[in-house]
Amino acid sequence: MKKVLILEDEVSIRSFVVINLKRAGYDPIEAGTGMEALERLKENPDVGVAILDIMLPDIDGFEVCRNIRATNKTIGIIMLTARTQEMDKVTGLMTGADDYVTKPFSPAELTARIDALYRRVGGGAESDPEIIVHEPFTLNIRNRTLEKDGRRIKLTQVEYAIIQLFMQNPGRALSREDILTSVWGRDYDGELKIVDVNIRRLRIKIEDNTANPTYITTVWGFGYKWGL
Repeated sequence: MKKVLILEDEVSIRSFVVINLKRAGYDPIEAGTGMEALERLKENPDVGVAILDIMLPDIDGFEVCRNIRATNKTIGIIMLTARTQEMDKVTGLMTGADDYVTKPFSPAELTARIDALYRRVGGGAESDPEIIVHEPFTLNIRNRTLEKDGRRIKLTQVEYAIIQLFMQNPGRALSREDILTSVWGRDYDGELKIVDVNIRRLRIKIEDNTANPTYITTVWGFGYKWGL
């Protein structure tokens, strides 16, 4: 059974999420504090998706996210917050989260987000051992890895999906809507800025100069493309 970590200090909310995760066929792993969540992940290394509340009694959800990403680049991470400020959403994504859900939320919405992340974590059945080379990058689709000048670049599953989309469509201008649909799925009802934040995060990892990007370039008023 697919495991999902739910980090939420409010017992009523956590119990509500746990019940609905079980109904959806998931195996929920519960934690009420940030440190407990990190311990539970050590005990359950096969957790595929983690749902992290931001406001916690010890370390906040952002710090938990940073700790997870320091050792695990493939797990899907959803930030769960009652806040609506733009900075919280951006901060969560920049610390390594893949998505965010704002309270109050419906069980169907949360389950759909988890389903989408688990599909990316699983990677699907890649039967084609294709390698795409765009100097200085090499994308190995079977291994789901990216190298620059022979050096492995650590990517989250969402970042990998974006890079694969770009490298399979070199020189093509992709709208934010195109990227959102391809990477997050047609049923995703989140905001377009999640695309911009992930592009910003990717540029930090792959560009020689983030102030003047040469690999992921902006098509003003439209979206992005791979290459000049």
